[in-house]
Order: sequence, then structure tokens, then C-alpha cells
Amino acid sequence: QVQLVESGGGLVQPGGSLRLSCAASGLTLNNYNMGWFRQAPGKEREFVAAISWTGGSTYYADAMKGRFTISRDNPKNTVYLQMNSLQPLDTAVYYCAVDTYFRRPRLSIANFEYVYWGQGTQVTVSS
Repeated sequence: QVQLVESGGGLVQPGGSLRLSCAASGLTLNNYNMGWFRQAPGKEREFVAAISWTGGSTYYADAMKGRFTISRDNPKNTVYLQMNSLQPLDTAVYYCAVDTYFRRPRLSIANFEYVYWGQGTQVTVSS
């Protein structure tokens, strides 16, 4: 059984930073692209960032470029999202997800192209 567990969320002041982690079990992640998504109250889930199975390629939503960094540690079967310069609009539940396909040659921003999802971790940015 594949399980993804996100951690590292919490309450942070505007301008602060958080580092989210996504640890997997039941699946070796090193052959799959990974993504981070988020969902704010009353809004649809949106793409945040993706990283290739090698870790050599990354892609970010425009609003996150320059502030967020996605990375992975394949031996630890873990993916990370470093979030800096957080703002109240970043408040959401953050989810990690595994791409459907083995070694997909491109990064996907579409949530329907991800097959396994974590339960999410709440990030609240407020003073």
C-alpha cells in the first residue's frame, strides 16, 4: 500500500519560511516525478511545483517562482518544499503527489496526472 505523509506545516508570520516534507512508503519514488499542490478554503486545488524523477528538472507555478524550492532525496524516499517569503495568500493545505507514469519525460501541472496523494499539511500565514 502506497502512503505519502506530509509534514512541516504550521503557523508562520508573513515573510517567514517553512520546509515541508513528504515521505513515502510502499513505493520507491526514484522513478517518478513528484508534485506539490495546495488548496485554499473555497478554492480548487492548484499546482505549486514539480520535480523530475532524477531531480534534474523542476517547474513552478508563476506565483511561487523565486520563493519556493522543490527538491528530493531519493535514498530517503522523500520530497521537500522549501517555502520562503510566505504571504497570507499562501495559506492552504499543501499536498504532495506521485506522477502516474514511470519516468514521465515531462513535468505535469495537472492533478489528474498524479495517482497517489498525501493527506495534506496545513500552512497558515498570519500575523
